[in-house]
Amino acid sequence: KIITLADKTKIHCISTLEAQMLDIHISGYLNDNNIIINNGDTIVDIGANIGLFGHRLLQRYKDIKIIAVEPIQNIFEVLQENVKLSENNNYKIFPYGVSNKNESKEIVYYPNSTPMSTFNSELWNNNQLLLAFKGTMNNAPKMWWWAKFVPTFFYPMIIYWLKRGSKNIICELKTLSYIIEKNSLKKIDLLKIDCEGNELKVLNGIDDIHWPLIKQIVL
Repeated sequence: KIITLADKTKIHCISTLEAQMLDIHISGYLNDNNIIINNGDTIVDIGANIGLFGHRLLQRYKDIKIIAVEPIQNIFEVLQENVKLSENNNYKIFPYGVSNKNESKEIVYYPNSTPMSTFNSELWNNNQLLLAFKGTMNNAPKMWWWAKFVPTFFYPMIIYWLKRGSKNIICELKTLSYIIEKNSLKKIDLLKIDCEGNELKVLNGIDDIHWPLIKQIVL
């Protein structure tokens, strides 16, 4: 479905609330003065989800190249639609994840909370989820005016719903060095990694010869 974000930007999404929260997270990257982005840069987005990071970048910088990957088919299909909205031929997407080797691996997909989807499901025990959910509610965007009225004793029930209907899906994984060579990348001005516990494996999948190409990492 298409929703309208706070600044009137239209975006395809699976869940309205998810898209709003993802947009808050993305603004944290874009408003961080330590992260430097210029026209002409090459950005690699590992764990693109529905593509909000790339979409927001292209609103600010018209002459950049984006390589984005998302391994879960349901999410990737939404990402495809958002790439169409961007109307930019330099926004390239691929339907796989990134790790320390090229392989196929099982991921746990949570349809009710897609950013929770992970190769490391043991990370999401109920205590960890409760902490994460409390943090989300305590730092809710202004449009979530109703968040302060949700009693904390409801949180476990909401978490149960978020985890409900989880599916084990086999996803294809590639190394970042594979992506660099496949796309003939001469530089990566910003490497953004947000892949729910697989971040270290992404770094371990970078060959020594390719490290000098990377200028910045946000992880």
